[in-house]
Amino acid sequence: MTRKKKARKVGSEGPAQYSDRSLSHNDIAALAAKRKNKRKGLKAGSRHSDGTVEQQRIAQQKRDPRLGSKTAVPLVVEQKPHPKSAAGKKVRRVSAEKELEMLENDAQLNVLIDRIENGEKLGSGLQSYVDEKLDRIEVLMNQLGLFEEDEEPVETEAPKKSKRRGDDDLLAEFENVKFDQE
Repeated sequence: MTRKKKARKVGSEGPAQYSDRSLSHNDIAALAAKRKNKRKGLKAGSRHSDGTVEQQRIAQQKRDPRLGSKTAVPLVVEQKPHPKSAAGKKVRRVSAEKELEMLENDAQLNVLIDRIENGEKLGSGLQSYVDEKLDRIEVLMNQLGLFEEDEEPVETEAPKKSKRRGDDDLLAEFENVKFDQE
């Protein structure tokens, strides 16, 4: 008997046709939902593995970060003066002096003040930063007794009598206006 090779013949439906369309966002979401719904129940082995991982994570969170620290621990606690006592006020004054000195030597603040003096406009964030620091300097200077306020009497204008001007007054004023002719 002679052997005949089977030939691939086109079936009743014709040759296979493939479309090169890409999946849309909705199609991808639908496929993911279908895959998710196929699986029922919990993952295999979750009864044993989840607990240990969770316990290790909790143990790491509870661990004291100072554990194993090499920093020296003072054995004698120094007594701080009571804040309302004379010594406590002196300590506060020294800290206010240090803070004032730090603010006056602040390089960024000095640069921004120079920019303002040169007529440059700062953004709202930088301007608020400068205002905040200058207000703090003023408070510290008041606290230390260094701030001397200029006591110039500010003259306030007396409220003018509000009288309505008539049409004749307005016309006379308009006629007396001198326009520059070029």
